[in-house]
Amino acid sequence: MFLRRRISHVFCTAFCLVLLLGAAGCGRTELRSQTPIAPAAAADTPLKIGLLLNFSEGATERATERQRAFNMAIKHINAGGGVFGFPVEVAVGDTTRDPTVAVEAARRLIEEEGVHALVGPSSSANSLQVAERVAGPAGIPLISPSATSPLLTTAADNDFFFRTALADSAQGPVLARITRELGFTNVGVIYIDDAWGQGLADAFAAAWEGEIAMVVFDPDQTAVRAALQQSAGKGAQALVVITFEQAAETIVSEALAQGIYDQFLFGDAAKSPALVRAIGGNRLGGMYGTAGTSDPKSASAAAWEAAYAAEYGSLPEYAYVRETYDATIALALAAQAAESVEGAAIRDELRAIGSEPGVVVTAGVESIAAGLQVLAEGGEVNYEGAATTLDWDENGDLRRGHIGVWRFTADERIEEVEVVPIAAPAQE
Repeated sequence: MFLRRRISHVFCTAFCLVLLLGAAGCGRTELRSQTPIAPAAAADTPLKIGLLLNFSEGATERATERQRAFNMAIKHINAGGGVFGFPVEVAVGDTTRDPTVAVEAARRLIEEEGVHALVGPSSSANSLQVAERVAGPAGIPLISPSATSPLLTTAADNDFFFRTALADSAQGPVLARITRELGFTNVGVIYIDDAWGQGLADAFAAAWEGEIAMVVFDPDQTAVRAALQQSAGKGAQALVVITFEQAAETIVSEALAQGIYDQFLFGDAAKSPALVRAIGGNRLGGMYGTAGTSDPKSASAAAWEAAYAAEYGSLPEYAYVRETYDATIALALAAQAAESVEGAAIRDELRAIGSEPGVVVTAGVESIAAGLQVLAEGGEVNYEGAATTLDWDENGDLRRGHIGVWRFTADERIEEVEVVPIAAPAQE
């Protein structure tokens, strides 16, 4: 960490930090307002970041909010002076839900658009394929804001895959606890047969202490009654739904119509206002779920929310929007720290810019501008994101973060109920 900075920067760094902070080397001091400057010597190529999202029918609103967060991050970076003094450039790819399409979209962004780093994809199944077949072999850093499968911890990605959301080995136990606290001792679980669905279902089952019947669901099948009956066969009192939004609507509607279930719990992919509007608040009001969330006491989260509301008129309704912003900012800071657009150089700085030591940088134009300046002068930063601190372990997993408990309301909204801190890597 310390040896990678050029010796010629040492005295300049100390002098600048004294002027900016009043004390050199103060690892927890926060920068908020400085005018960024271009480095004297850095890469002569603008950084280009690609965004991979699923814009398929039924996922459009979710993708729109994440793209807004990405665009706001790029706006904040460029308003702060850009990276190497150049505005950051962007390219966007549509992965759909198909991992094969996701792989081709990633290849196009790298080979044709010339991106130096990628944010996305949205799903674990797509992320696993892109990490192992494209980003890892090509040496391109890839940060997903929402791929939460534990399978990604051990992906063959050559250490180029990171994520700004906790693995589901953290979410599963929280979902199991909430289910128990609601008084259920016997549940059915229907989960989608992919990396995310299997990972969260397994994590839930491992933490569950009562009766359970787990049934795999094929999202392409139209008849769901057999799966529902199988899951309820042991006398289940409630159904845990671990599928994406469209499938969740089909499953819940059929369960209600057939009188098989009237109590439901949900994984993070079903945290959707469209779902409760489709089913009705009179049927789903009071039903709980879990998803990654931000620290409610975080100054960075508060700054981000103010900026997002000012930019778009209201706060996002879907999960993993703040995490999209954080992934984008992290790549820009790492590239500036590396003074390079080369993939391995950016990757090698990601853990450094997300952890101590370093001057704390938070969400928002002023703090990001100041952080870019510190890096341009050879200093170190510690980015504390809008969602969480980006303290990555050797697998690119977060060492800490937060899982939120939410519920649908009778008036068809989503209400945040509880924030559960996760203080250590979920796999430890």
